[in-house]
Amino acid sequence: MRKILFIGGTGTISAAVTRRMARDPGWEVWLLNRGKRAAALPEGVKQIVADIHDEEDVKAKLSGLSFDAVADFIAFRVEDVERDWRLFAGRTGQYLFTSSASAYRKPAGDYLVTEGTTLSNPHWLYSRNKIACEEFLMKKYREEGFPVTVVRPSLTYDERNIPFAMMGRGGCWTVLKRMLDGKPVLVHGDGSSLWQVTFNEDFARGYAALPGNPRAVGEAFHITGDEVLTWDQIYKTAADALGVSFLPYHVSSDFLAAAGKKDGMDLEGNLTGDKAVSVVFDNTKIKRLAPDMRTTVPFRDGVERVLSYLESHPGAKVVDEAFDRWCDRVIEAQEEAKKSFLV
Repeated sequence: MRKILFIGGTGTISAAVTRRMARDPGWEVWLLNRGKRAAALPEGVKQIVADIHDEEDVKAKLSGLSFDAVADFIAFRVEDVERDWRLFAGRTGQYLFTSSASAYRKPAGDYLVTEGTTLSNPHWLYSRNKIACEEFLMKKYREEGFPVTVVRPSLTYDERNIPFAMMGRGGCWTVLKRMLDGKPVLVHGDGSSLWQVTFNEDFARGYAALPGNPRAVGEAFHITGDEVLTWDQIYKTAADALGVSFLPYHVSSDFLAAAGKKDGMDLEGNLTGDKAVSVVFDNTKIKRLAPDMRTTVPFRDGVERVLSYLESHPGAKVVDEAFDRWCDRVIEAQEEAKKSFLV
């Protein structure tokens, strides 16, 4: 039986991958994390309780162990992948790094994004850090044969949260409550730019084809659902599921980024550096290795799952009062600007 180690393994993306790989009789799944969500682990999963940032402790706990694949879902900076290289070079047959599709150049030269699209994002430090991680790892692959595979998720969600472009702290409930209260909802731009959202189970379907696959070594793959929606459609789908009218209030991304900056929100990265432009991902490359990769949870069904979860977990209905007030202020400012222009 082959062994795979997940660093993390309990987050939105990684939990679905853990569950899928744990069902595969050909793999023995190990997790390395702080052990705070042990009760949620699938049966048979082995756990190493450690903080990956404590390199010496992790090194001691890995003594005598080797893996066919190691996947890090929580590496965000070059220092993180440098540490992983020190820990796992010679200890694993493959290292999978979770990057981000936000690393692709915005706006790209073509709306259709492939793995060959240039990596460049001057608007978001998060994306630039991911690019730097990729560059370090690929350098190690070219110079030393370190067996890296890069995975670039886009906007991936689970049953706990609808992936709105802006929602404040605590998740999607603040936006949903505005809909239920008959209040307008901020939508960046004119709501017509294209986007793809991916339910985590569908992401895992593609990801599971990469560990242990020699055709994946030295390569990068983005993994997204096939459903292409406008942002207005994304928000309207949620309103329809709630049984209320969708009242969009469209504001330019630049204005939202400037308004958000005053309140400590990095909307320049989130919008200008990611969601403000139309993006359609060409999934041809991952489908060559994962022929069954497809959207099995359309967004409409994903929204229904989230609403069902929120009804059964009332504690998850968290309202970010500051974000709610900020939305009202932005709308008021735009209305005042319209009046001044008309005068």
